Amino acid sequence: MLAFDSAPPPPTTELSINKPSRGHESYIALVWRRLRRSWTGMAGLVLVVLLIVMAIFADFFAPMDPKATDVGFAPPQVMSFHDKDGNFVFQPRVYALSDSEELDPVTFQPIVGIDYNNPRLLGFFVEGAEYRLFGLIPASRHFFGSTDGQPVHFLGTDKFGRDVLSRAIIGSRISLTIALTVVFIVTIIGTTVGMVSGYFGGTFDIWLQRFVELVLAFPQLPLYLALTSLIPVTAPTNVFLAFVIAVMSALGWAQMSREVRGKTLALARIDYVRAAMAVGATDTRIIMQHIFPNVMSHVIVAVTLHIPSVVLLESFLGFLGFAVKPPLISWGLMLQDTATYSVIGSYPWILSPVGFVLVTVFAFNALGDGLRDAVDPY
Repeated sequence: MLAFDSAPPPPTTELSINKPSRGHESYIALVWRRLRRSWTGMAGLVLVVLLIVMAIFADFFAPMDPKATDVGFAPPQVMSFHDKDGNFVFQPRVYALSDSEELDPVTFQPIVGIDYNNPRLLGFFVEGAEYRLFGLIPASRHFFGSTDGQPVHFLGTDKFGRDVLSRAIIGSRISLTIALTVVFIVTIIGTTVGMVSGYFGGTFDIWLQRFVELVLAFPQLPLYLALTSLIPVTAPTNVFLAFVIAVMSALGWAQMSREVRGKTLALARIDYVRAAMAVGATDTRIIMQHIFPNVMSHVIVAVTLHIPSVVLLESFLGFLGFAVKPPLISWGLMLQDTATYSVIGSYPWILSPVGFVLVTVFAFNALGDGLRDAVDPY
């Protein structure tokens, strides 16, 4: 009889079965794990998600109709948890301003004061101005506002008496749409031109890069103003908006292509790319299967860092009147009311759209910095 001295395998413990194997993590899982360690990156990600949700459901989050008029340059109404006697109450409320019976001894005008006798109670998911969700579904429910449908102005009103907060929330839709659309077009054109130029090289690369340098050499701001001035004032708002997007995209793709070209030049000399060339793989297959996935990490980071610059550019052009025309609403268009120092000094709440721009720029910059460290930790 043959004797087998081999010992039976040791029993597998539950700990060894459930122990995760990080050596088999995907690239996306590794990037996500590194991104979670950055509190600024996570803060930027949360703010970006909130901004996108706010833009998609802007009519729901806006407490009032952005076109409804009230008292011009009304100051912001402060939410209070106290009644007129100073007692604490659980339901928040605001007190509107009204003319009192007392007269100013100098101007003999009625003294404006807070009306404590008629509080406007606040609540969530209240009935308000009617709108169409996604332009199709009729609705009248708003996230926050007065329970009786009376107007409330948390950030005051503009010169026409329109609610600043509602207009800023609705304006986020246009501002973010312009930024995301421009960055999408710039990414497609810049990535394609950069990969093709860096991969083929030679005379084709030299002449293509001279054209890219020509685009980069243009003084962008005077060119923006000159090109947007070509459209007549009577042109439809959609045509004007499409032209602005086209101009921003035409002048913004060159920098992206230079960055992608530099990455492609380095990748084209790697062994697995040369091996693919040796076995007879087509140029299209090499670019799409070997080079494109490796430049995507850089492109994603570049996109998150390019969006804030487009938001700032749209705000600046809108302030000058070259980006968005009424009846559309954007943050830059709202800032036209701050053109004079007297308005800013007397009605500082008109600068509220600047806060939305700053939060957006911080959110995308923080997310871009976190992604940059996550995709290339070394």
